[in-house]
Formats: sequence, C-alpha cells, structure tokens
Amino acid sequence: MEEVQEKVNEGAFLSSLKRNNKQIRDDRATAIGESAQLLYKRAVEDLEVHIKQMRRDQENMLDLSPSNSMSLVVASDFKADAYVAKDMELSVDIRNAEIELDIARRRYLYLFGEI
Repeated sequence: MEEVQEKVNEGAFLSSLKRNNKQIRDDRATAIGESAQLLYKRAVEDLEVHIKQMRRDQENMLDLSPSNSMSLVVASDFKADAYVAKDMELSVDIRNAEIELDIARRRYLYLFGEI
C-alpha cells in the first residue's frame, strides 16, 4: 500500500525513471511474452476455424439438389471430373491444415503452456 501511495506522490514519470534494470527487463519481457502468446493463440484458433470451414465446404459438395430438396441434378449436368478434383483439393488442403494446426498447438504448448 505504501508503494502505491509513494508512486502517486511522485508521479509515474519519476517513478519510471527510478526503476532498476531488473524491473525494466521484467516489464519488457512481460510485454513481449503477452504479445507473442496472444498472436500465437489467435493463429491456432484461426487454423481451427479454417479447417472447420473447409470440412463444411466438402460436406456441402454432397448436396446435389440445385434448387430445393425435391429436385436432383440431371446426370448429364454432373461434372464428375470437376467434383473429384475439387474434393481431392479440399482433402489435401484439410490434411495440410491439420498438420499445420498440430505443429502450432505443440509449439504453443512448448512456448507458453496450456492453451
């Protein structure tokens, strides 16, 4: 309580000038650590959202009803080669993103502890 009162009496500027090297290093380390942790956590969350969206996109490709639940795609209108190419592309993208997410989670755990 006395320390807080002392800082109020002398002001933040003078108090800051009187800080020792350890206090300055601790403040800088805290600021750097918090910034890096926040951005890393955000990157992990963004990867999770991206994977979920790609999985939804892939599942939506199974819906072959163009206008309503009672109509179907005419067989001659279905482009099997385009469907296969898009499905394979999404599958590879999902797998790559899952690998990237696994690496990001492991690094986050190593660097900062639990998510």
